[in-house]
Amino acid sequence: LQVKKAFFALVANGVRAAPLWESKKQSFVGMLTITDFINILHRYYKSPMVQIYELEEHKIETWRELYLQETFKPLVNISPDASLFDAVYSLIKNKIHRLPVIDPVSGNALYILTHKRILKFLQLFMSEMPKPAFMKKNLDELGIGTYHNIAFIHPDTPIIKALNIFVERRISALPVVDESGKVVDIYSKFDVINLAAEKTYNNLDITVTQALQHRSQYFEGVVKCSMLETLETIVDRIVKAEV
Repeated sequence: LQVKKAFFALVANGVRAAPLWESKKQSFVGMLTITDFINILHRYYKSPMVQIYELEEHKIETWRELYLQETFKPLVNISPDASLFDAVYSLIKNKIHRLPVIDPVSGNALYILTHKRILKFLQLFMSEMPKPAFMKKNLDELGIGTYHNIAFIHPDTPIIKALNIFVERRISALPVVDESGKVVDIYSKFDVINLAAEKTYNNLDITVTQALQHRSQYFEGVVKCSMLETLETIVDRIVKAEV
């Protein structure tokens, strides 16, 4: 399957990732995610005047051979019989955001487990479980968060620069900051998929503000928190805002 068609399929189905099936091995061999799309744009984009041949013509197999030849790792997955703790541990240990749940008998992908879905489950059933004491502590007490060397962009930052930061800093979102230092928006990896949806990925010199005009969903503003709020309050806010 061509890389371009694969990303269009993600857009058409409203998903951020999909397991990759290899016919020769008759098994799932990896995941195709928005990060792959960003890596292709980051690696091959030259200018609006030059078509990204690698995105237009390459097959997924070719991309995996070229890009992953030095960093290839087998697909990390988990059995449906594994505990939720095992799943969380695997996500953290392997530094991944998506964990396929594979049926050990049929080899079928049953589900894709993510941090977001785990948080939602815990928030829904927290009242039925013993609540850890740290949930009542605030961010300052727990020392959670990034407070130094924070990556950010401005409304007039070119999209290609934002993509470069995603790749180089290995982060999933960038606060958009105005001249006074106020956070006015956020540009996330998921927003990048709009470039595929709108077929505007051949011009990455446009600004972040221009790119965000193509958001398909209504944007209610940046979800924020303070250092004095408890972890329980913040988790609840994250789940309700679906961020």
